[in-house]
Amino acid sequence: MKPVNEIHLRFQSHSVNEGFARAAVAAFASQLDPNIEELADLKTAVSESVTNCIVHAYPHSVGEIFLWAGLFADGTVKVRIRDRGVGIPDVRQAMEPLFTTLGGERAGLGFAVMESFCDRVRVHSRVGKGTSVTLVKRIAGRDADA
Repeated sequence: MKPVNEIHLRFQSHSVNEGFARAAVAAFASQLDPNIEELADLKTAVSESVTNCIVHAYPHSVGEIFLWAGLFADGTVKVRIRDRGVGIPDVRQAMEPLFTTLGGERAGLGFAVMESFCDRVRVHSRVGKGTSVTLVKRIAGRDADA
């Protein structure tokens, strides 16, 4: 199924750009008239994914993050966040709650948060080539609250 509308963004992995990505996706998804909870869920999932790129994909440098979002006729939003960073050696392990490679203040809940706020989360990664995270969220919209 082809999107009825889509955006493509490219930005550097500076921490300040997490808020930009979050706001851009929220503004774009607002075309589907989401309720506050749906919008908050989507924003949180995007924040987690972009933060993973900033913190994990480019641990010692600044790299590019690519964001694509598509809106579909059935009310679905798909967001793909991709990097060309270090990649994830074991995606299954990385998606386990509390797993982190950094320790310290990192809780290792990024993927668990994404999964709790989206209908589907897909992760593809190749070591040394980068990671792609696709978030899928069905927007029922404000009419569903009535």
